[in-house]
Amino acid sequence: MTKRSPFRYFRTSPEVIRLAVMMYIRFPLSLRNVEDLLHERGIDVSYESVRFWWQRFGPKFASEIRIKRSQSMRHHSNWKWHLDEMFVKINGERHYLWRALDHEGEVLESYVTKARDKKAALKFLKKSMRRYGRPKAIVTDKLRSYGAALKNLGNADLQETGRWLNNRAENSHLPFRRRERAMQRFRRLRSLQKFAAVHASVLNLFNSERSLCSRSNFKLNRAAALAEWRGLCAD
Repeated sequence: MTKRSPFRYFRTSPEVIRLAVMMYIRFPLSLRNVEDLLHERGIDVSYESVRFWWQRFGPKFASEIRIKRSQSMRHHSNWKWHLDEMFVKINGERHYLWRALDHEGEVLESYVTKARDKKAALKFLKKSMRRYGRPKAIVTDKLRSYGAALKNLGNADLQETGRWLNNRAENSHLPFRRRERAMQRFRRLRSLQKFAAVHASVLNLFNSERSLCSRSNFKLNRAAALAEWRGLCAD
């Protein structure tokens, strides 16, 4: 049975939809910024269309990216995770965005909770391990909720803590903070969870660690990432 295209009910071409979604999620742009940039390219769409497209297709694109990358990542011989949580305000109320990264900086999982306790850490760890399996080591800060949750799972021996060991997770907050400012914060927990998950997958795809490779290799990686993006949901 032939799989039906998710773009079948849209008059706008899939190429334009993919471009608009990529611009909004990848770069710190508002919906109206994306509308103006598309207009300069001769594409007349409303910012409300951009909003609808990213909400409709963002999770689909993110899921496809995640499926393609998850199997190749989990069997690495140096499979180490970095866990951290960041404060995010929703309508003035503090929430916590838990994030797991691997040793190469790939964002594995994002999870939003209202509390920062053992129950939240345990749920976050279970969700991450269910999807990616068990790592070789887990680097965390000194929040006691991590230790309690790992002890509950029987993986207390995996935990590593240190003053600078978790810098990778700390530095990974910067792209999300830039997007948060451009969006003027979030208004609902559900929208934060949705955007964080989509943003993580898109960041993984286009993050070529520019400072660590030559110009020629960076151009090849960037071209490969764009080619993969343009092929999402194409079948």
